[in-house]
Amino acid sequence: MNELPLNRPVQPKAPAVTAGFALWNLGFRPFYLLASLFGAFSVLLWAAQFSGYLPSAYLQGPVWHGHEMLFGYATAVIAGFLLTAVRAWTNEPMPSGVPLMALAALWVCGRVLVLTPFAMTAAMVNAAFPVAVAVAIGIPLFRSRNVRNYFFVGLLVLMGVLILAVHLALRERFTISPRLGLQLALDLVLFIMVVMGGRVIPMFTNNGVPGTNATRKALVEKLALGTVILLFAADLLQLPQAIIAVIALTSGLAHGMRLYLWKPWRTLATPLVWILHAAYAWIIVHLALRGLFALQLLTGSYAIHALTVGAIGGLTLGMMTRTARGHTGRPLVADGFELTVFLLIQVAAVVRVFGGIASPGLYRPSVQLSALLWAAAFGLYAIRYWPVLTRPRLDGKPG
Repeated sequence: MNELPLNRPVQPKAPAVTAGFALWNLGFRPFYLLASLFGAFSVLLWAAQFSGYLPSAYLQGPVWHGHEMLFGYATAVIAGFLLTAVRAWTNEPMPSGVPLMALAALWVCGRVLVLTPFAMTAAMVNAAFPVAVAVAIGIPLFRSRNVRNYFFVGLLVLMGVLILAVHLALRERFTISPRLGLQLALDLVLFIMVVMGGRVIPMFTNNGVPGTNATRKALVEKLALGTVILLFAADLLQLPQAIIAVIALTSGLAHGMRLYLWKPWRTLATPLVWILHAAYAWIIVHLALRGLFALQLLTGSYAIHALTVGAIGGLTLGMMTRTARGHTGRPLVADGFELTVFLLIQVAAVVRVFGGIASPGLYRPSVQLSALLWAAAFGLYAIRYWPVLTRPRLDGKPG
């Protein structure tokens, strides 16, 4: 069963299933595995660095952490999703075997190079990865005239531009600050999430919880997506904080309305569905906190971590679980192992966002505890899905 039908799926043209080791059969396999391993390991490294146990590298402290979570972890999951989804959308073959190995190697090189003094090499390799993925999905999209999804190519190229801008800013060769570059990348990932979430969450809800009748309203959809685009533009132009506050709070209301129409309260007995709703709720929290921060009613990075830990962490784990099951011929039912992973990431988000808000004295231990919970969630995912992602489909189909 294909589980990425953002368009109506069709039977893809793909090479015959290989026996034994299947990691390089389709894009979700290596990139979900790499993302989960890296997600666990890199956050533990960051926690050690934050606690003063490790020195900074070429990318200093929070910049390295933000860079790797966005351009390392999140971009790997997006790549795995798109390299799999485009096959279903277009009925065209996608990279497998050696070409897929080359994409994975490019991503791994980017992770290594940011720990070295080779700044410009790190910049070029990291910027090249999303552009390479754009080419990989762009060829089948254009060949099949799948106009509806052309914009993903542009978003990946823009991601590459932002990566290069951050590195040039660090080298003082560009006028923006590295933190602004990371903020724009956050806005871009937010937009990708709200687009894909709006397509799949209502559908997965109605499929997984019959009778829910999750719906979408055209006006709400336009307002939800449009305000995120406005937020990106406001950050890019560095508009006054009062304007950013209005956009963020309006966007939060629009996404709250969107989530309400999906009826999340009816999904509580179905973990593969409720995790997507819970993660999407963190987008609303992020936008609300972003507005409060812009109004100077809140300090700190709580809005950022509502998005990164709660929304990105929860949504990617939910999608990696569901699509890995669907694309390996397994039933779409979460077991106790997966439920534990979902709960861990939710608790990690609550601790990271609200620990420091509740008491400044809890800030440092809340960061450390949240990092451990995050690492546990992704470490457990890697353990659970290593055999799933490296073995052929149970139903003998390709992919």
